[in-house]
Amino acid sequence: MMAWTRLIQSARASFGTANSCSALGLPRFYSKPATYFEKVGIPEFLGGIGGGAETHIAKIETEIGDLHKLLVTRTLRLKKLGIPIKHRKLILKYGQKYRLGLWKPRVDAIKT
Repeated sequence: MMAWTRLIQSARASFGTANSCSALGLPRFYSKPATYFEKVGIPEFLGGIGGGAETHIAKIETEIGDLHKLLVTRTLRLKKLGIPIKHRKLILKYGQKYRLGLWKPRVDAIKT
């Protein structure tokens, strides 16, 4: 145990008090945090999903109304609205992730 402490102390002394990663010339493995929408509505949600689901924004906004109702909507209602199965699966999958707090649509996801 004493050998490890001496080794660490000698390494700190040789590199100084600066960050050892920058002193060694090693890259830092982090990036800027992603920017997210503060208020998420149906257009932001479907645009963040991608995969063509954003083509149904107008239909879902008129029939369902708000994002909370979309998150609890079942597949049969989406099927009655005429949404193809591929887009239904994406909406339901990302809706579940959004409810659990595992996913949020990013600001740069919508291409304007």
